[in-house]
Amino acid sequence: MFSQARTPLLDSLKALSQATDGAFYAPGHKKGQGIYPPLADLLGKSVFLADLPELPELDNLFAPEGVILEAQELAAAAFGAEKTWFLVNGSTCGIIAAILATCGPGEKIILPRNSHQSAYAGLIFSGAVPIFLNPEYNFEFDIPYSITPAAVETALQQHPDSKAVMMIYPTYQGVCGDVKAIAQITHQYQIPLLVDEAHGAHFTFHPALPPSALSAGADLTVQSTHKVLGAMTQASMLHLQGNRIERQKITQALQLLQSTSPSYLLLASLDAARQQMALQGKELLHQTLQLADSAINSISQIPGLSVLLPDLMLLDQTRLTVNVSQWGLSGFAVDEILHTQLGVTAELPMLKTLTFIITFGNNKRDIAKLVSALRSLEGSVGANGEVKITTLMAKPAHLLPHPCMSPREAFLAAKKTLPRENAVGCISGEIVCPYPPGIPVLFPGEIISVEAIDYLQEVLTLGGRITGCQDPTLYTLQVISCKNEEKSFIT
Repeated sequence: MFSQARTPLLDSLKALSQATDGAFYAPGHKKGQGIYPPLADLLGKSVFLADLPELPELDNLFAPEGVILEAQELAAAAFGAEKTWFLVNGSTCGIIAAILATCGPGEKIILPRNSHQSAYAGLIFSGAVPIFLNPEYNFEFDIPYSITPAAVETALQQHPDSKAVMMIYPTYQGVCGDVKAIAQITHQYQIPLLVDEAHGAHFTFHPALPPSALSAGADLTVQSTHKVLGAMTQASMLHLQGNRIERQKITQALQLLQSTSPSYLLLASLDAARQQMALQGKELLHQTLQLADSAINSISQIPGLSVLLPDLMLLDQTRLTVNVSQWGLSGFAVDEILHTQLGVTAELPMLKTLTFIITFGNNKRDIAKLVSALRSLEGSVGANGEVKITTLMAKPAHLLPHPCMSPREAFLAAKKTLPRENAVGCISGEIVCPYPPGIPVLFPGEIISVEAIDYLQEVLTLGGRITGCQDPTLYTLQVISCKNEEKSFIT
């Protein structure tokens, strides 16, 4: 067992950054000597000294034998995995790899309707057929929760030939489903449970937080180490345990999806973030939870605001979701005021809510600034002529999908562009989703419904953004064929 006090990759990169060799290798800036001065002024010159390629001392991400292998083994031990892979293309490539490693063309995978668009990319890459489950829904806050064990069991009874089950744990708002029960049900069918744990990398390190997905029985989990821990943006990890998924398939999938010129700055940040949590995680997260409790208590006392609380579900208390709808404004409108006028920026604005991520990178001053900003808005928010919430349309996670071809078939098919009003009843040729959080309302191969168009239009009206599609204004949509040409692929 290696010592968690070690940082093999970080140490090796530091040593090489200080070397005075003649650099006749990429990247072209040659340890910062060729960097454009305005960029050096912004980032500092030292970062470019460490922006190095796959030198012999730095190992190879795709066939690690040295410092990367040791760093990944240390991470596996710290996060409770049997095998860990470092990801430099974000959790997105980990989710796609998980689907590629478990599902082939025409094979079924059970997953939530509110899956991130990376899961939809995995369907396109693999050719797998989605069996969608609607999550539970909180209509007061207008947010999806998790899929239930009962829903998973029913789906497996109806589709016993499914090759995998995927779930989100936690959701963007920190809501956690019953991983243990879903894992037990899934394993009865001798298939793996894949978990999008992008927002739960910290769970392992404090007993007051929800249990990690691996500890609850998941076979594979993908975590965005950068979202709540100390890694750099885009740096993530994929963890595996058990033998239901072939390790070589994960490795092969990641070779397809990751850059052949990985950033050692990102890789070293994963090594450092792991050491920080292994040695100091409990203490740091204890401070984080205290900050979160302070924010929850103060904001709950502001008239017109309510905070998402655990009640009957498991919730990550470091994820603060505030319902602003009683103020008569959308979350998008309040977010714009906070960001442009009061110097407070939320992680995720939605129709009724704002979600804030609280980590050990925050301090008491941050919490005080957030609370003060919200208090200053109370009583004056209706006087700015902002767009008001009236009647909310259908919820994105509850828009029943009407697939008529696999996402891969639809992605590869010839497409045409139609005005929005003429596209209803046709087959979507593109992903259409409000972002963040990146949960598609339409995806390739699905019939375009009036309800989906109405919901997307409301998102735009209330200040949200639409991404993934050719026309983010939603005046036109890319389609494949009309409804009378549809064919069903789910039996």
